[in-house]
Amino acid sequence: MSNTTVYEFPLKEKVRNYLRIEQLMGQLKLGAAGLDNGLSLYFFEQLFTLLDLFERIDIRTDIIKDLDGHEKNLVHWSQLPNIDNEALQQTLKTIINVRDQLKVSKKISAVLRDDKFLASIRQRFAIPGGTCSFDLPNLHYWCHRPIAERQEDIKQWIMCFALTEEAISIALSFLRERTAFTATEAANGFYQGVADDRNELIRIRCQTNEEYYPVLSGNKYRYAIRFMYYTPPEGRSGAVEKPVQFDLAAC
Repeated sequence: MSNTTVYEFPLKEKVRNYLRIEQLMGQLKLGAAGLDNGLSLYFFEQLFTLLDLFERIDIRTDIIKDLDGHEKNLVHWSQLPNIDNEALQQTLKTIINVRDQLKVSKKISAVLRDDKFLASIRQRFAIPGGTCSFDLPNLHYWCHRPIAERQEDIKQWIMCFALTEEAISIALSFLRERTAFTATEAANGFYQGVADDRNELIRIRCQTNEEYYPVLSGNKYRYAIRFMYYTPPEGRSGAVEKPVQFDLAAC
């Protein structure tokens, strides 16, 4: 299927947190790659959003539980024939290493909360327009330090997330690869499915050259997909009322 995009809808809060952190980490690195003041401010916005998230949730417990489950599955799969045992053992080694490090690591929020510079500017980022140079002269000073010094600071801050990011990447990789996409049709732009106990993520792949996108509602027991027009035709509601072909993976 050419010219497609994939939409992902979590059925459980744990997976919702994984996806949020994954996206925020991507945005954090995007801001870190920029050298101008605008992207520097964007970097700090994503950094503080991540910190707020980590202070509100206990993500480490969920990750360790998932990694334990993946370890057991890999040990079981290693007994099966026609398995690439070298690749399996490498993946198993990575999972065990990440999990064991995660168990003894300090909480991310605790590490970065001790950074005096970050603590001095964090609250102003919650105020609209609160990051002007006259509000935060220390941030204005930091933005005009030599590039090498700024990049070293950024590297140290991002490294605080590296272990958790790798663990979440492993968990999401196993989850996404759990089920292959299958061709599906939404009659009149609507599809309803029943989730089983193992389903945690619904993935929808559809054409990008059409004028609609999917919206999902539901929970870990059942879900409904409704396709909506990005720009509804004149005199029509926002809902698509014709058959829609898409690919579905209930992971």
